[in-house]
Amino acid sequence: MHTYSSLEKDLLQSGLQPSDTVLIHSSMKSIGNVEGGADTVLDVLMDFFGKKGLLVFPTLTYTIYGQEEKIFSPEKTPSVVGLLTEMFRKRPGVVRSLHPTHSVAAYGKDAEGFCSGHENFSTPCARKSPWGKLYDRNAKILFIGTKSIGCSTFFHGVEEFLPVPGMFQKDLYDLWLENKDGSLTRIPSRRHDGHHNQYYNLMAPLLRERGALKETVFGDAVCFLVDAGKSADIILAILEKTPLFFTEEYQKKILRS
Repeated sequence: MHTYSSLEKDLLQSGLQPSDTVLIHSSMKSIGNVEGGADTVLDVLMDFFGKKGLLVFPTLTYTIYGQEEKIFSPEKTPSVVGLLTEMFRKRPGVVRSLHPTHSVAAYGKDAEGFCSGHENFSTPCARKSPWGKLYDRNAKILFIGTKSIGCSTFFHGVEEFLPVPGMFQKDLYDLWLENKDGSLTRIPSRRHDGHHNQYYNLMAPLLRERGALKETVFGDAVCFLVDAGKSADIILAILEKTPLFFTEEYQKKILRS
């Protein structure tokens, strides 16, 4: 059985520092049997990064597009990307950004500043949103038991940095932010078009070779630790030459050639 101490040791051996900004994609099940369960996992992570660094989880709610009432409440709308993300956002001291579909939750140094302003963008991962701030902070991205880096929302952000042609659907959707006083703020929003993330894992060998990705462990979980700055620079160099690299059309063209 894994304990607080053993999981803390895993973090130390990964090379992560308490002063790091870290975004975590996670599968609680992959970590294995933990004394105290998911609460212990969050305790370890929050204690490790919360004093000198910044701990960030995605708290995505993109399923709001399919709802009749397209209202996002930071306090009530659940994250749809895993148990740890949903438990984390409810913890005392955690701040959630106000974007209706691609919010993040953060705890630690300057969490308020990191999350601020996300609601001002019509796209999910704009350059000056928290997803772009990961690049500015030279953050680390820890994939705990996700089997690949294909779930990297940050890489969506890298594509937005250019932006990649045709990345967004043309239509704006009226989504709504529920404010603390119960009033609603209209947030016109664009969805990503296509499923580019199905090809993100193609980057893993190159990122590993360039020193932007390494493997580590956390409990039973095999993890990928990615340097946000290095990986973004590598991917941007590819996209500047081949903007449609992550599109199905381009990848099928490669297979046919």
